[in-house]
Amino acid sequence: MLKSIWVSAFMLQKQKMEFLGIPKLIDHPIEDIVYSGLKTYVVESKGGAITCMVLSLFFLGTWPAIFTLLERRGRLPQHIYLDYSITNLLAALFFALTFGQIGKNTPEKPSFITQISQLRENWVSVMFAMAGGVVLSIGNLCTQYALAFAGLSVTEVITASMTVVVGTTLNYLLDDKINKAETLFSGVGCFLIAVCLASAVHSSNAADNIAKLSSLSRIEDLESRNDTEEKMKFGTADFLAELEKKRAIKVFGKNTFVGLYIALFAGVCFSLFSPAFNLATNDQWHTLNKGAAKLVVYTAFFWFSLSCFVLAIILNITFLYCPVLNLPRSSVKSYLKDWNGRGWSFLAGLLCGLGNGLQFMAGEAAGYAAADAVQALPLVSTFWGVVLFGEYQRSSRRTYVLLASMLLMFAVAVVILMASAGHRKMDIVTCPETLQKTDS
Repeated sequence: MLKSIWVSAFMLQKQKMEFLGIPKLIDHPIEDIVYSGLKTYVVESKGGAITCMVLSLFFLGTWPAIFTLLERRGRLPQHIYLDYSITNLLAALFFALTFGQIGKNTPEKPSFITQISQLRENWVSVMFAMAGGVVLSIGNLCTQYALAFAGLSVTEVITASMTVVVGTTLNYLLDDKINKAETLFSGVGCFLIAVCLASAVHSSNAADNIAKLSSLSRIEDLESRNDTEEKMKFGTADFLAELEKKRAIKVFGKNTFVGLYIALFAGVCFSLFSPAFNLATNDQWHTLNKGAAKLVVYTAFFWFSLSCFVLAIILNITFLYCPVLNLPRSSVKSYLKDWNGRGWSFLAGLLCGLGNGLQFMAGEAAGYAAADAVQALPLVSTFWGVVLFGEYQRSSRRTYVLLASMLLMFAVAVVILMASAGHRKMDIVTCPETLQKTDS
């Protein structure tokens, strides 16, 4: 009697679920249920995308501070970048061999290992991913030298703003306008204003530094000054003079706008890497053959990071023997023996790799245009610049006003840009058994 009542109640509940349109999951094998409802290696929700953006923002805003710290302690930038490149590639391998291997391997969404073997079918998309890695590598290399001349805060604002103004526009068009145009381009406009303010901040701060150093009769005095046990206070002439003695890249006596020019070029490079990655994973130009699977974000990230690594090795080994900006010559042997700050260099590459990977995961879910909100990294970099390096301390009131205006405009731009996040339509992947039962 109790059994018949339980069966009747179960059938009534099942009919109610069917009437409400709830999928009849009870009819499917458990493997189909788990797979169709749980695709853990792809971020699909807007909340998940924003979480990835926030983490990426912190990571991408911190690694330039480490570069600056090491250069100011006298480590050659070529040595820093070579170490950085190794862990940057390892971060991509981490994403590929963990998230890229989670989930069921299907023709539509192959795993990383499977897709690596399909190079003949998707080589065009791979070329787009590797092109993105090339321009990112050049941009990061330029940023390393711009940091010495323009400072951490200004360099990051210029490069990030250029990335948003150009890169976000390209991604908006490529992503079939899934982001809110009126909101998105309001944020882009704020970033453009931030660029102009950053240039004014740099000019004002450079004038302040010249005034501080006016008490020093000539640049040669910097080399003859005696070391003092007393810690120099941030922003003073003694502090700037002591810094010039220790740092790897000497900046006194050089054109103060060199850093701005290098940062602007880096910004142009940064504005192209995200659209190239977008093309690699979504094939908006229809370059793949019919039936070929699009690159999964982790596979594209691997090829992206591999090209970034190869170019960085070639350029920096060249710079060891043919240095730029009057840096001292070095060699591969000297690099291998230089363990001063190597751990920090490795950390910088790891943070950058993790930040890029999280940005691309967010872009696949909410649109790459909205994911460019991670270019808010100057907000993090400025914090490190003030705390670690004493940037803008004892500067003029004009510099402080311009700096506050720049950061305010930048913060407004980031909020607006995140508010424009959309939702990409994901491909629905189902098992053949599920399709047969649905058809019946």
